[in-house]
This record gives sequence, structure tokens and C-alpha cells, in this order.
Amino acid sequence: MEIIDNSSKVSIFEKTLNQQEMKRLLIAALLSFVCGVMAAQEIVYFDASAFPLYGKVSDATDTRYERLPSELKNVSREPVWYLGRHSAGLYIRFRSNSTSIHARWESTFNNTMTHMTDTGTKGLDLYTLLDGEWTHVCSAQPQGKKSERKIIANMDPIEREYMLYLSLYDGVSSLEIGVDAGATLDQPAVDSPSREKPIVMYGTSILQGGCANRPGMAHTNIIGRRLDREVINLGFSGNALLDMEIAELMASVEDPGLFVLDYAPNAWDYLIDEKGEEFFRVIRNAHPDVPVIFIEDVIFPHSRFDKNILKEVTKKNNAQKRLFDKLVAAGEKNIYYISAEGMIGDDAEATVDGTHFTDLGAMRYVDHVLPTIRKSLKKAKFVK
Repeated sequence: MEIIDNSSKVSIFEKTLNQQEMKRLLIAALLSFVCGVMAAQEIVYFDASAFPLYGKVSDATDTRYERLPSELKNVSREPVWYLGRHSAGLYIRFRSNSTSIHARWESTFNNTMTHMTDTGTKGLDLYTLLDGEWTHVCSAQPQGKKSERKIIANMDPIEREYMLYLSLYDGVSSLEIGVDAGATLDQPAVDSPSREKPIVMYGTSILQGGCANRPGMAHTNIIGRRLDREVINLGFSGNALLDMEIAELMASVEDPGLFVLDYAPNAWDYLIDEKGEEFFRVIRNAHPDVPVIFIEDVIFPHSRFDKNILKEVTKKNNAQKRLFDKLVAAGEKNIYYISAEGMIGDDAEATVDGTHFTDLGAMRYVDHVLPTIRKSLKKAKFVK
């Protein structure tokens, strides 16, 4: 007679149950971990219109993130109006203790250029205030017309002041800032850059930001950080042709600290002769005591080989100097002149195409013009 050992079967059954229970517990633990990680990474977006925007002359624009007021829509030349819809020089200020910062935005035109990075053209650029200095965090690289990017992550959850620069050669039709769920996202607590007595700069594609790798490296933005002061960028690529409505727009700025006229790379010598003084007078009549700086055209590296370019640059700079000397002879005060000599170095390494600045060119430009800017502000008692 066969003897069946039931105790052995029970033992095997119990062992199987124990293995299944272990698997169930392991799966439950894994799911709990994944859910915890997902919860920790949940991002909440907020419309950036809730936070202060810097770099504009007027808030009376068709949309928030463009530079020219609506009243100029049927006044300005078509290319000037189009370029005014670009968000060059504009930036958002906010404060957060989030461990990550994200951005979701839509570009107005989805522009792409062969000689400028998409990050500079239609991307965003994040800075934070670190030991009293604005320090680069990371940039947000665009994905197309619509973009959603993690700019930075894995930070300590401490409160920081942030500055988010907008696109240089495209517009921003919508913008949201993303932070960790449960993190704070507040108004800035520090008045930096100062909005007191802003610097108003008028110029060309170079001044608009061509061809910075990222928005924070446009030379107007570098100047703003160096001086801890708001800078208004009125750069219009290929179209700084001394349009009088732009002079009137500049003149409308309340309590400005300085005007910088850097139009020579676009304005032909005859335009400077014909319209330069009138343009200046519009500004001067509105602000008799505010310093004005005139800047020469860049001595482009390839002008040593292209004699036509050298001739053109020389004629423009001669016209700019004639205008300045005429104003000095007429008794004008608080006007300054910056020569192009040595502006971007002599090694021919500061442009992307012989004309437009790389980040190196922008830095050299700032080093060249900043002493005169500081001098003019100090003499006017607008800085200590």
C-alpha cells in the first residue's frame, strides 16, 4: 500500500504562497517607489504674464512680448514693425524654491537662420542671482514653434531669484513657467536689475542680438547685468535707418538714464548727414540733461580684404563724426563719442560671418563701450 506524505505537499504549497506573496510585496513596493518619483517630478505650469516684464518702452502693445506700441502699426515701415514684434531684450523676473525650472512657450514666427543658433533665435535663457551677481543657469532650447523644456533640475529646494531672457530673433506669443508641485513661485523680492533710469539703445541687427548663441549673450543684456540696470533694446535688423517715430518712441521713455545711438552699421552716410541731427533733436528736446552716446560702425574683419566694405564703413564713420562735431560746435553738452578702433579686437575672431558678433564679439563690444557708459552716467550723477 502506497503511503502519501501530505506534509510534503503542504510544505510545497506554503512555499509557493510565500513566493507569490514576496512577488506581490515587491511589485507593491516598486509601484510605490515609481509613484513617489512621479509625484516628486510633477510639474505645475503658471502663466508668465503674472510676473514683471522688463525691457519695454510701453505696455500698450498688441501682445505682451513685443517691443513696439500698437500706435506704430500703421506708422512704421513694415520691416520695422515686424522686427518690433521680436522679443529681443525682454526678460521676466520671478522667485521660486523649486528644485527644477521648466518653460513652455510658443514662438510667434518659428524663425530659423543659417548663421545663428535656434537657441539664440527663438530659445529662452535662465539666470539666477548668486552672491549678488546674475549667473547663468541654463538655456531652454526650442523644439519648433511650440516648445516645452526642462531648463534645470536636481537643485536644492532653496529660494532663488530668477531672470528669464526671451528670444532675440523671434517673438513669444505665449509663455508659462513650470515648477515642482508644491513649490513656491512668487514675485521677485529683489529690485534687480534696477528699473530706475533705464538705458535706451537704438541700433541694428548686432544690437538686436545677432548672432548670440543664447539670449543672455546679446550685448544689451550683458550691459544690463554688468550695470544692474534695465536696458531697453531697440535693435532692428537691417533697419536702423533713423526713422523718426523711433526717435519719438525713445523720447517717450520716462526718466531715462542714457541714450545710445548705434545705428551706423545700417544708416548710409547720406542718411546720417540728412537725418542724424533731427533724430538727435527729438530725443534732446524731450530730455535736455540726459547723456547721449554716438557709436561708430564696426570695423568688420573682412574689410581688410574687401575694399568696398572698408570704403562703406569709413564713409559711415566719417558721417557719424561730422554729426558729433557739429553738435559739439553748437554747444551741446552731455554727448559722448565711441570710436570703433579696437571694438571687437584685432584677431578677426569675433564674428560669425564677418559682420555679426559671436558671444566673444559681444563680450569685447561690452568691454569697449562700458567705460564710456559708466562715465556718462556718473557725470550725470545717475550712478555713484
